Amino acid sequence: MRGLFYFLIAMQELGKILVFLGVFLVIAGLLIGFGFGKGWLGKLPGDIKIEKGNFTFYFPLTTSILISIVLSLVFWLIRK
Repeated sequence: MRGLFYFLIAMQELGKILVFLGVFLVIAGLLIGFGFGKGWLGKLPGDIKIEKGNFTFYFPLTTSILISIVLSLVFWLIRK
């Protein structure tokens, strides 16, 4: 019986996580759909762009770090 109890609690936690991820994806999709960050996101100082002839290498280093910090903060606040 105790194993079933722990299983049900784990399923409740999984449900909460899935609902949160769904809400997060909807909000992110709406922000992207309405053009949030279209002018500056990916064009920050520190983003690497190398163009040589018909070859282009692009690595948004600063943008990646910024997104990582924001997501870490959001998840930290949720866990608290």
